[in-house]
Amino acid sequence: MESVTTKKQSKLMERTKAVGTELTMEEYNKIQELINAGMYISISDFLRDAVRDKLYSNSNAAKVIEIRNVDYSEAKKEILDYYRRYKEAFPHEVAEALELDYELVWRITDDLKKEGRLEEIK
Repeated sequence: MESVTTKKQSKLMERTKAVGTELTMEEYNKIQELINAGMYISISDFLRDAVRDKLYSNSNAAKVIEIRNVDYSEAKKEILDYYRRYKEAFPHEVAEALELDYELVWRITDDLKKEGRLEEIK
């Protein structure tokens, strides 16, 4: 016998996809605490909210960053100029702002520290 659904259920199934994931026991227990406190009705409710927050909140939104093809010496000049202009920044912020490869920025930042042209703030 074939499965039967209403038109409304059928449309919902077309727009959604069930996915599974594994959590650590610590994560699971923390989610259960939130459910028990009445903040969520189920683990699925929590996970949907977490996914939406990650995908759509402005502070955590996934961004596609274009990376420019710049040679080492040009990138080094731009990075040093960036630090001069902004006084302090994390290498990932520099990479995003200048549209440079993260690994290149980290390598150049380390080189600039070794040369004594940058210092780490502790």
